[in-house]
Amino acid sequence: MSALSLPAGTAPALKSFALPGAILLLVALMVVPIPAFLLDVFFILNIMISLAVLMVALNAQKPLDFSAFPTVLLFATLFRLGLNVASTRVVLVHGHEGESAAGHVIEAFGTFMIGGDYVVGLVVFAVIVIINMIVVTKGAGRVSEVSARFTLDALPGKQMAIDADLNAGLITPDEARAKRVEVSTEADFYGAMDGSSKFVKGDAIAGLLILGINVIGGLILGVVSHQMAVGEAASAYVLLAIGDALVAQVPALLLSIAAAAIVTRVKSSDDLAGQIGTQFASYKTWMPVAVILGLLGLLPGMPHFLMLPAAAAAGVAAWHLRKVANRPRIVAAPPAEPVDLSRIGWEEVTDNMQVMLDIGYGLVPLVDERRGGPLMGRITGVRRQLSKELGFVVPQVRVRDDINLAPFTYRIVIGGVVVAEDNVSPDEVLAIDTGQAAGRLHGKPVKDPTFGLDAMWIAQGDSDAATGLGYLVVDPGTVVATHLNQCLIQNASDLLGADEVQSLLEGLKERSPQLVAALCPSPVPLTTLTQILRGLLAESVPLKEFRRIAAAIAVAAQRTLDADEIMELIRPDLGPLIIQRLCGVREPLRVMTLEGQLEALLGQAVRSDPSKRHTIEPDLGRRIADALQRAAQPLIAEAKPFALVVQPSIRVAIRKLVRNVLPDTPVMSFFEVPEDKAVEVVAVIGAPEALPA
Repeated sequence: MSALSLPAGTAPALKSFALPGAILLLVALMVVPIPAFLLDVFFILNIMISLAVLMVALNAQKPLDFSAFPTVLLFATLFRLGLNVASTRVVLVHGHEGESAAGHVIEAFGTFMIGGDYVVGLVVFAVIVIINMIVVTKGAGRVSEVSARFTLDALPGKQMAIDADLNAGLITPDEARAKRVEVSTEADFYGAMDGSSKFVKGDAIAGLLILGINVIGGLILGVVSHQMAVGEAASAYVLLAIGDALVAQVPALLLSIAAAAIVTRVKSSDDLAGQIGTQFASYKTWMPVAVILGLLGLLPGMPHFLMLPAAAAAGVAAWHLRKVANRPRIVAAPPAEPVDLSRIGWEEVTDNMQVMLDIGYGLVPLVDERRGGPLMGRITGVRRQLSKELGFVVPQVRVRDDINLAPFTYRIVIGGVVVAEDNVSPDEVLAIDTGQAAGRLHGKPVKDPTFGLDAMWIAQGDSDAATGLGYLVVDPGTVVATHLNQCLIQNASDLLGADEVQSLLEGLKERSPQLVAALCPSPVPLTTLTQILRGLLAESVPLKEFRRIAAAIAVAAQRTLDADEIMELIRPDLGPLIIQRLCGVREPLRVMTLEGQLEALLGQAVRSDPSKRHTIEPDLGRRIADALQRAAQPLIAEAKPFALVVQPSIRVAIRKLVRNVLPDTPVMSFFEVPEDKAVEVVAVIGAPEALPA
C-alpha cells in the first residue's frame, strides 16, 4: 500500500460522517461566535451551493432525476439561517467599527450593489423579497400542491397499468418491479416537494424579520452602548443589516427558482434548455414576432433604432429556421450485418410463459385498455384470488393475438398444452340459464364455456330484460376470465414446479426453520416433495396450510420415501382441510358410499394387482361410474357439495375411476373423516349384481 492510499472502508466511513458533521456545523454557526473571515467563506459557499442546486435542476431530464431536492432544500435553508444567526451576532457586536467589520461579502453587498444608500438597499431588498415570496415561491408551492394531489390520485391506476403490462407479457418482472419503485418514488417526491416549498416561503419571511431585528437592535446598540448619533448609527448598522439580508436573499432566490423549475418540469429526453430550445425552434413562432415588432417600430414616438433591429433579428431567425425545416433529411442506414439464414435461435422455438391466452384479432378490444378493455384487469384479479386459494403464486398469463385463430376465438394453453378453446362475442353479453330462467330471449344459443350450461349471446341493450327473466348476464371479458379461472383450478398441479416449491420452503423457513431442516432436502428431495404437492393439488387439496402439510410429510417420510405412499399416509391429517371446503363447522358432511360387498370385491381386485396400477375391470367400472353419476345428479342440481367416502385400500382406484365423470368430487377414505364430524349418507351404491348393466 502506498503512503497516500487510504485503508479499505475509509471512503464510505467519511461519506457516512459528512452529513452528521454538516449538521453539527449548522448548530455551531448558531451558537459559537465566528470571525468575519470565516463568515465570508461560508457566504461564498452558500452562494456556490445555491448555484450548483440551480444547475442540477435545470439539467434534469425529469423531476425524479433530482429526487434528493426536498432534502437538499431543507439543509440549504438551514445553512442560510445559521449564517443569518452568525452574521447577526457579528453585525450587532462589531457594527460600530466600520463597514468591513462584518466581513468583505456583506460590505460588498452593502456598498457596491446599493451604492451605500440604505434607503435604496431597503427598496431593493423589499423588491427581491416580493419577487421571491409572492411570485416564485407562491407559484411553485401551488404547482407542488396540485402535482402531489394528482400524482397520489393517479397512483392506483399506474399500479394497475403496470400489472396489466406484466400480465400481458409486455414487460419482465424486473421491469415491473422497477416501474413500481419509480411510481412510489414519484408520489413520495411530489409529496415532499409540497411540504418543502413551505421552507422557502418561511425563509423569505424570516429574512424580513431578521432584517427588522438587525435594524432595531443596531440602532439601540449604536445610540445606547456606543454613544453614536442616530444618523451615524443608522448609516453603520442599517447598511450592514441590509447587506447581510441581501447576501441571504440572493441564494434564497436561486433556490426558489430551482424549486419552481423542478416542479414545473415535464418529463423529456432533453434537459430544460434543450426542451425549451426544441419547442421554440419553429419559424411559425418567429415570423409573427418579426412582423409585429416591425409594425411597432414604424409607429411615431417608438424607439426605431431598437425596435427595427429586433424585428430584423426575429425575421432572420424565422428565415433560418424555415430553411432548416425544408432541408431534406438523409438518415444514414446502419451498416448491414451478414445474416446467416441457416441459423435458428433458441428464442424462435421456446416460450418460457407457462400460461398463455391466445385470442383472435376480433377479441383484441377486450385487452385494449385505451378502449376500456376489462380482460387484463379480470385476469389479474383471477390470479390474485387463485393464488390465495391455492397457497402459491399462480404464474403470469401472457395474452397474445394469433392470426391463425378465428376472429372471435380464444384458446387457453397451460404448460404448452391446449386445455380449452371457445368463442365469445365481444359486442354482446352472455345470458346463462342457471335453472331459474323463465322466458325466451332472442339471440344465438350456445353452451357456457366454463360449466356447459345453456346460454345465449344477446345484445347489450337486452341485459335488463334477461336479468328480469332470471338469466345470469355476464360480459365477454368475464366469460373468458371465468373460463381461465376454471382451467387454472383444474390444472393447478401443472402450475406448480420446483421453483414454486422452493419459494414455499423459503417462506416456511422464516417461521419454522427446524421443520424445513427436517424435511428437505433430506430426507425428502425437492423433486419428491414437488411430486407430492402436485398430487395433492390434482385432488383439489390447496397448499394454503403448507406448514401443516410439511409437518405431515416429515412424519410420513420416516416410513417411506415413495411419493404415492406418502400422499396416502398424510391424507388423514389433511382431512379437515378437505372437509371445510364441503360444509360448515356445524353442518353434517354429505357423503356417498359403496355397499360393503362391492367394496370387498374392489378391494380384492386391487390387492391382486401386482403392478399397483389400481385398475378396475372395465365393464364393472363403467357400471359403477354410471351409478355414481345418477346418484350425484340431484345434489349437483341443488349445488350441494358432497364427498365419496370409501375404504382406504380402494381410494386411489375409485379416484381414477370417477375423476372424469365427477371431477369436482373429492374421494376420501374413512380415516380422513374426523370422528367428531357428523355425517349424512345421501346415497349408497349397491352390490355388483344390483348395478344396471
